[in-house]
Amino acid sequence: MAESFGNRLKALRTENKMSQQQLAAKLFVSRSSVANWENSRRLPDFIIISRIAQLFRIDISELSDTFSDEKNASPEVIIVDDEVILLSGAIPILSKVMPSAVITGFSRVSEAVKYAENNNISIAFLDIELGKTSGLELCRTLTGINPTTNVIFLTSYPDYAFKAWETTASGFLMKPLHEEDVREQLSKLRFPVKWGG
Repeated sequence: MAESFGNRLKALRTENKMSQQQLAAKLFVSRSSVANWENSRRLPDFIIISRIAQLFRIDISELSDTFSDEKNASPEVIIVDDEVILLSGAIPILSKVMPSAVITGFSRVSEAVKYAENNNISIAFLDIELGKTSGLELCRTLTGINPTTNVIFLTSYPDYAFKAWETTASGFLMKPLHEEDVREQLSKLRFPVKWGG
């Protein structure tokens, strides 16, 4: 089943003349996630399956027939930012720092919450200003779903740092992200994450 999904995804990507990196950027995931799906080492969840179907303008049943809800061993990491350009720029940095993690980006809070309800999120990087919903509110929602989710807030405004510390957050990063800052925050997680190979 997983093999047929990987083959189908690779065929769709090739037919549309996209590299793995280009597909990853359009789906807000890391390139390694796409490679793992195509090599049948992992399977995406239903939200990502839906994104793939929309991107390639196919009926979701063409993909969901090959989809199974396997548990993945790698840590699940999400990043939520309503500014798509910043989201796209952050994913490669996070992928480089956490190569074994499954990194998924969201520009919509509702999608991130649905994803968290169906996946065990190890780390959530959250922009503090997310339109109508604040990252602080999203933090409470995510830790309500899974109390061991490590939350690291992202912002361009240091004034928010004090409010962020009133939550159960593990850390705080200024935008734009830099590898060394991410590494430092990962060393201070409230709930340590086991990094697989």
